[in-house]
This record gives sequence, C-alpha cells and structure tokens, in this order.
Amino acid sequence: MTLNPDPSGPFMAPGGIRQHYAVEMAVERTRLLYQGSLLPTLFMLLNGLVCTWLLWSPARYLLLSVWMVWLLALVALRVIQVAAFDSAIPSRQAQPIWQRMFLLGSAVSGLTLACAGIALVPTDSFLQQAWVFGLIGAAILSASVAYAVSLQAFLSFTLPCLLPAIAYLFWGGDDQQRGWGWLGLILLVSLSVVAWQVNRLIQRGLLRRFQNQALIEHLQDAQSRGSQLNRELAREIEQRRRAEEQLREAQAGLEQRVAQRSLELDQANQALSKSEARLALALNASELGLWDWNLQTDEIHHTQIKELFGLEPEDVTAMLSHLKPRLHPEDLPLLKRALVEHLKGRSEDYQVEYRVRHGDGHWVWIEDRGRAVERSPGGRVLRMVGTRRDISADKEVEVQRNLAATVFEAASEGIVILDPEYALIAANQAFSQVTGYQIEDMLGRNVVELSCSRDARRHYPLIHQALEQHGSWQGELVETRKNGELYPQWLQLNVVRDKRGKIRHIVGFFADLSARRESEERMRYLTHYDELTGLANRSLFRERLGEAHQRVRQGGRSLALLHINLDRFKLLNDSLGHEVADQLLQKMSRRLVNALPEADTIARLSGDEFAVLFDAYGSLSSLTRVATRLLSKLRLPITVDGHELVVSASMGISMLPDSAREIAALVSQANMAMAHAKHLGGNNFQFYTESLQASTLERLQLENQLRKAIEEGQLMVFYQPKLCLATGRLNAAEALVRWDHPTMGRVPPGDFIGLAEETGLIGPIGEFVLRQACRQACDWQRQGLEPIRVSVNLSVYQLRQGKLVSLVRQVLEETGLAPHFLELELTESQLLDSVEHIIATFQQLRDLGVKLAIDDFGTGYSSLSYLKRIPVDYVKIDQAFIRGLAEGGEDAAITRAIIAMAHGLSLKVVAEGVEDPAQLTFLRAEHCDEVQGYLISRPVNAEALAQLLQAQSG
Repeated sequence: MTLNPDPSGPFMAPGGIRQHYAVEMAVERTRLLYQGSLLPTLFMLLNGLVCTWLLWSPARYLLLSVWMVWLLALVALRVIQVAAFDSAIPSRQAQPIWQRMFLLGSAVSGLTLACAGIALVPTDSFLQQAWVFGLIGAAILSASVAYAVSLQAFLSFTLPCLLPAIAYLFWGGDDQQRGWGWLGLILLVSLSVVAWQVNRLIQRGLLRRFQNQALIEHLQDAQSRGSQLNRELAREIEQRRRAEEQLREAQAGLEQRVAQRSLELDQANQALSKSEARLALALNASELGLWDWNLQTDEIHHTQIKELFGLEPEDVTAMLSHLKPRLHPEDLPLLKRALVEHLKGRSEDYQVEYRVRHGDGHWVWIEDRGRAVERSPGGRVLRMVGTRRDISADKEVEVQRNLAATVFEAASEGIVILDPEYALIAANQAFSQVTGYQIEDMLGRNVVELSCSRDARRHYPLIHQALEQHGSWQGELVETRKNGELYPQWLQLNVVRDKRGKIRHIVGFFADLSARRESEERMRYLTHYDELTGLANRSLFRERLGEAHQRVRQGGRSLALLHINLDRFKLLNDSLGHEVADQLLQKMSRRLVNALPEADTIARLSGDEFAVLFDAYGSLSSLTRVATRLLSKLRLPITVDGHELVVSASMGISMLPDSAREIAALVSQANMAMAHAKHLGGNNFQFYTESLQASTLERLQLENQLRKAIEEGQLMVFYQPKLCLATGRLNAAEALVRWDHPTMGRVPPGDFIGLAEETGLIGPIGEFVLRQACRQACDWQRQGLEPIRVSVNLSVYQLRQGKLVSLVRQVLEETGLAPHFLELELTESQLLDSVEHIIATFQQLRDLGVKLAIDDFGTGYSSLSYLKRIPVDYVKIDQAFIRGLAEGGEDAAITRAIIAMAHGLSLKVVAEGVEDPAQLTFLRAEHCDEVQGYLISRPVNAEALAQLLQAQSG
C-alpha cells in the first residue's frame, strides 16, 4: 500500500499511523502474545509439578491429582493453541477469534493458579505456604512480563490469579494469612505498574516500526515518481537534440546549395529539357506515377492517375477530400502513421503500401514513396513529392508464395527438397515430427549418409538409377528415428529438371506407416477379441475350448464351462438405447474379469451372453463358491450414463467329463442350464448371502481426491463458444468443468463425472459451475463486452434433490445476471427419469426466465409427446450425427429431420461437434440456428473467451 503524505510532514503522524495500520498492529500484538506465551505456560507447568511435590500427602492426594491433571490438560491446550496460531495463514491470524481465545486461556490459567493458592496450601504450614506462594508468584511474574504486550491479556491472567486468593486470605484467615494477602496485593499493584510501562514501550516500538514502514513506502513512491520524471526529461532532451541536429544539417545543406546555386542553375537550365524527356520515358517504362502535394492548400498533382486509379485527373485534385475516401479502411491507420512519422521528422522517407478502390470498383495495391521537400521556418512541412506504383501483381505473387509455404509446413507428410547430391536444402515440420531431427541440424547434409536413412542407403543404387532414368521412385523402407526407434516409411521421390534436362532438385514425400501397421494389428486383434469389451470372441473361445478338451483327453484333467446371460438386458437396451447398453456391457465385462482372476478364458459369445472356461477346476464346492461370488458381484448397483442400474445374471455350468464327454455336449448342456436358471427367475444357480465391495482402492482414492478438489478449489470452468449462423457472431458459450489435479495434471472429465454422479458429488460440482458461469457472464458484461448466453449442464441428481429452482433463483439474485442469459441443459437420455417431476421443475425455471435445452438429442429414447410437453427452448443435435454429415446418408437425413421437427415445434436447434467446414455448410443450408465445436473454438478459459468477444466487437 502507499500512504499519502501528511500535510504537516513527509509521512503520517502517530494518530494516522495507528488508524491506518490498526489491523496490522492488532495482528502483530496477537502474534507477540502467542510467541511469548509458550515459555510462561511451560514454566507454570514446572511450578505446578514442584507445588504438587511439596504439598503431596495421603490426605490431599485426590485433590492434588485432580488439580494436576487439570493443569496438564490446560497446558496441553495452550500449547496446541499456540501451534494452531503459528500454522495459520496471515489472513486467518488477523481474525479476532485468536485474541478472544488467548484471553480465555490466560483467564483459565490464572484461575487454575488461584485454586492452588486457595484450596491446596495448608493454613498451618508457613514453609509450605512460602514455597507455594513463591512459586505461584514466580509463574505470575513470568506470565505478566510476556502478557504485557496487551493490557487485556495481562489483566485476564493476573486478576483471576491474584484477586480470588487475596480476597480469600483477607477475609478467611488469621494475621499471617492477611500478611500473605497484603503481599499479594502489593505484587498485583507492582506487576500492573511494570506491565503498563512495558506495554507503553512495546506500543512505541510497534508505532515506530510502522512509521518506518510508512516512510519507506513514501520514499519508494517518491523515488518512482522521480524516476518517471527523469525518463520524461531525458526523452525531451533527446528529442530536442535530434531537432537541433536536423536544423544544423538543414542549415548546412542550405548554405551549400546557395553557394552552388549560381553554377548549377546554368547547368540545370541546359539539362532541364533533356531531363524532362528522359524522366517521362523512364516513368512510362517503369509504370511509376509522380505526385506533388501542397499541404497548405491540400492540392495534389498526379501523373498516371488514369492508369493507376482509373480516375480522371480533374476528379482528383485534393488529397484529403478526394483520395482519403477511396482508401481501404484497414489501411488508413497504417498510412496515417507513416505520414505522421515523416512529417514529424522521425523517418527519412515516406513509404507505405495500401489499397485504394479503382474507378472500376475493385481494390488495387499501391506503393507510395516520397519525402518532404519544403518546410516552413518553424519546421512544418509545406510540400511533399513522391512516386507511386501498382503492386497488385506483386501482392498476388506474395499471397501465392505464402499459401505454398503454408501448405508446405502444414502437410502431414514429411517433405524434403534435396540438391542433385542428395544434400538437404529444405524440409517441413513433419520431417522433424517423424524423424525426430531438427531441420537446422540437417541442412546441407547428405540424407543418404545419415543414420536415420540406413534402409535408403542400402537401396541407394536402385533409387539413383530410377531417378536418372524415370525421374521418380517410390517404395517402402524401414528407417530409424533419432531416438533409435525403427518405423516403416513410404517414400516417394521426384526430380525437378531445368530447361536443359539437368536435375536441379529432388523433391521427396515420405509418410510414417506406423499407424497403418497398428491398424493392421488392430484388425488381427479383432479376429480373436471382442471390440466392445476386449474379451475373447466366439472364435478364440472355440479354439481355447478345443485345446482344453485335448488336454482333458490326454491327461485325465477336468474342464468346467460357465454360460452367463444378463437378465432383462433387452428391456434395458430398448429403453435406454444402444449406447447406454454398450456402456453397460463394457462395465459388466470388467466386473467379470475382476471377479474371476482364476478363470482360464472369459469370452463374449453374443450380445449379452458370456462364457467362462475353467481348465482343471478343483472341486464342485469350489466351483459353487466361484459362481456364488460372481453372481453377487454382478448384481451390485452400477451407474451408467446417469442411470443407477441393478443387473443380475442367469448362469449355467457344465463339466467335462462329469456331465459331458464332447465339446458340443458341454456347450449345449451349459446353455440348457442357463436357460433353466433364467426360467426360474434369473439371478440364480448359486447361492450367496454377503455383498462384496464393488469399488476398488483406486476408485475410492479418486473419490477422496475429488472431494478434496471441491474443497480446495482445484476445479475450474472452461467455456466453449457457440456461433449464431444468422448473425455470424458468438452469442453463447457452454460452461464445462475441468479438474487440474496437483500431481496428475488435467484429469479428463470422463474420469470423474461418472464417479461424481455415483457418489453424489455432482451436486456441489454443478452448483460450483452454475455460480461460476453466472458470475463470469456478469463480469464480461461489466467489461463492456457483448452480452452472451451461458449454458450449464444439469444432472438427474440435481433434479432429484428438489432444490434446483431455489438454487438458480439465489444464484441469479447474487450475481445480478438477467435470467434470459442463463441456459440449463439436460441430456435426452435423462428425460424419462421422473418425467412429471422434470416437467414441473422445467416449468418453474421457465417462469424465472431461464432458457432450457435438451442435450444429445437423437441418441436417447424420448418420444415426441414428451418433447411437446417439456418446456424447452433449444434442441442440441448429438455430435454422433454431425460427424457423418459429410458422407450424407442416414446421418444427414436424421439431422435434417431433427431441424425441421424442432422448428415446427418453435424450438431453436444447436449442432454439437462441428469440426470441418463441410459440416458447417450443410447446417447453414438447413437453417440450423447455432453451432459449436472445434471448428468454432475449443473450450477455453474465461480470459481467452473475453479476447474472442473483444475481437468480435472490434
């Protein structure tokens, strides 16, 4: 902070210091109290132990024990209090609670010592009285000195410690006790005087310290202002020096011109006619136009005005009134800046490139060069002359060159340009990304001799011969990256010849085939494994089953087959949709794997059918325990896309050779057993009475870390803007939560949103996003930016709580955001979860003025009747349909139908996941209202979105 100087001196008077630093001085006194209280507290404990030892007797052991335990507890609490204060941050140390807690602790400490003097000291033993009163007095003395920082703290300790004992000794004892009372009264008065004096010294020290701090701040401010004045003075001196130098140069040139004027005048007159003729020829040949501008009258004379601007000379006689309106608005500031720089003498020549509207209506690029040739005695420019030429062709060449360079650098394939000796001349960034080598380190080196080109080096004779004879070569090589990693490469080389047919350059294109190889490996993987679940598929299962059967026949081993079918899966599939059903299958597959680590093979046979193979099972009872445990784990509640589901399974088990001899019979019997289990109602075959834990330690840790992230403010809100296709402007943004973990970095939303919905943490997360989005929207408006709508995603959990409407109303009132700038989104798949409750809640939100939207429309199972009943304003098309728009077909037809249907219901349509211009063109043609996606912008923080809005306003 910076103090304003006091009118009576360079810094504040003591009264001003106390007022200005009242909070800081109070915090410092509290800190001194806590720092000085530890030693008196421990000293009090030591004196208490000595007193207990001196007064110990069988008659008073209970009373002494109770008092000593109380004293120990009190000392421990005081020590903990000091440690808590020391560990608190400065802003928390400034809270008044710390001083009140200290006063309470010191008062209780004083009363504890008073109790010792009243209840524990025998009245008939002067020696014990002397020892105990002396030790109590020493403890009082040490504490009083430490507590003198604050008279309140001193009195809160001394008065409870001495006054009860003094009163007791005066009114309840003999002369000896009254003598002790007088001694205690004298001690109280003495300590009060000493504490008052010490307090004054400490207060003066604090006052002096903060006076020094105020003086330092004042001096720093004065030094800053002095430095600024010095810089301004130096700048003015430098400007004056440059002006004087220019004046001297102009004067010297003038004197030289006057001396030579007579001689040159005769020569100039003789050469004038010849020069004019040559100049005219040169100007015609160079296509340059001359201009002569009188700044006093704004008159301007041109040549080539018809050829350059397509205007008649008589139509352009003034610079400001005739030429300025024809300049391109974007180039006008640049031209003004260059002209002002030259008029003020800051540039030797006036040179600028700008666009001007031709008489035919198109824009032409013009380059102006000139300088001031006449100035007034005061240095003001009176006349300028110069040339101008049409550089439109040069600009077009520059654009084409930049476009070629952009394509060169942006190409995903590596591109290299070599000389005839295969030395690297140029390469694009993909070269570095693929090979790992920096381009600047490779320039001028023979690429065939590099360690990364070992396969090309082996094929060099063949490549060189093909280039000489045919002018091109292509083929697949195995090359080496800089880190030593081998990778497959497709290389294509083409030669560039000059007019004589000689090779001038070799252009190479190469691509990393690693992704293609991985795709091939992926195809081979899919021939044996299920793509959705990652389990073995039917083909691999039959192979494993055949191998196990051979081992049984050869070694007398046993074989068990579990055929598992999920109960009522078709109902879930029809009601929740295929995507939710696929997610359910993936999670149930993971449960199978986790529940049966001892299984030899786990396979997915078809939609909701699985098979488990046990090679050499132990016994029937062990197989029964395994199946019982599996059924229990499969039936645990599972959360899929916001739906909490309980999915049971029917299981059939067959054994070889116990119940079957051949594989066909083994499979048939397992299938029959499974069908029988389903006939009995499902969720059976084995028995189980206990429920096992469904969550792993890692999931539990993630849940705890998510709770901590909510408490410690690790969550942040990003915003993905939406583009209005009718106006071409950003008019809305979707608020998206992000988690910046201190050790794991940015945690993907998919890793914690589902967990938050399962554990109920989605409630505080949703409230945080709602408050942050509304507050940020108001901040943007206060910054003068164009108001936009912010959309916040809802969860079924928030709707079930029944507090959503009151929460939205409270947030809008607290932030001051107009309700129509807030939009709430609910996914289509969640609409049928308590439909009537959702309709009632949405109606209350609409009555508030809030906008409502259905998210991921087209992927769920909502019917048109519900869509008609639910009061919404927007329908958001899921990106699964947008992704396939470029291919036409079903996705395009569905998207077109959704837009038409929504508009027929007077709803606006928002398209999600727009990532390429073709999708945007289709949506604009179909009259979609708004779009969002990576083509418009990735999710960005509030500052970045503010910059986008600022650029849009500019």
